Amino acid sequence: MKGKFIVFEGVEGCGKTSQIQRIQEWLHSLNISAIVTREPGGTELGLYLRQLLLESGTTSIADRTELFLYAADRSQHVEGIIKPALAEGKVVLCDRYTDSTIAYQGWGRGISLDTIEQLNFLATDGLQSDLTILLDIDPEISFNRILAKRKLDRMEQADLKFHHRVRQGFLSLAEKFPERIVALDGDREIDKVTADIQQLLTGLGLGD
Repeated sequence: MKGKFIVFEGVEGCGKTSQIQRIQEWLHSLNISAIVTREPGGTELGLYLRQLLLESGTTSIADRTELFLYAADRSQHVEGIIKPALAEGKVVLCDRYTDSTIAYQGWGRGISLDTIEQLNFLATDGLQSDLTILLDIDPEISFNRILAKRKLDRMEQADLKFHHRVRQGFLSLAEKFPERIVALDGDREIDKVTADIQQLLTGLGLGD
């Protein structure tokens, strides 16, 4: 039995982490095996790459270098974590995947979308999600959430214009691929967002 690959996307502070945890608990309550993973940092190698990519420091990272580091993380992640879990029939709940690269490095940094799509295909061997849940929220609102909890990482420190471009990238992807990506309003009471996600997953044959 092949598992299901569910990806959660959105701008910083959109609530992905909380919803992933809630959905994993819900699936486990239904005796459905589900693992939680993330990009970057889903593998041992990925943890080192995550540190390079996100920790604030004095080292400057060129835009294309950043792109290649994310691709390296993804390639290791797909081969080492995602594909084996799916082969075992598990549900994989992933915090970010290929759409983040298109939104952040493409729409945000201005790197060629064709280049990114080719690199994404190479890194994933063509593996796409069964469903991508986009938690949409205005970056100005989401950053108030982040600042109330912790200091910003390197990606979060980009200006709001950058993060508005990223949001537009995500929304453009949702419009382009409606069969795969579903956008939900992330600026709502957390239980309502969870209920909508549960309904989507039930439509995929998960849950009651």
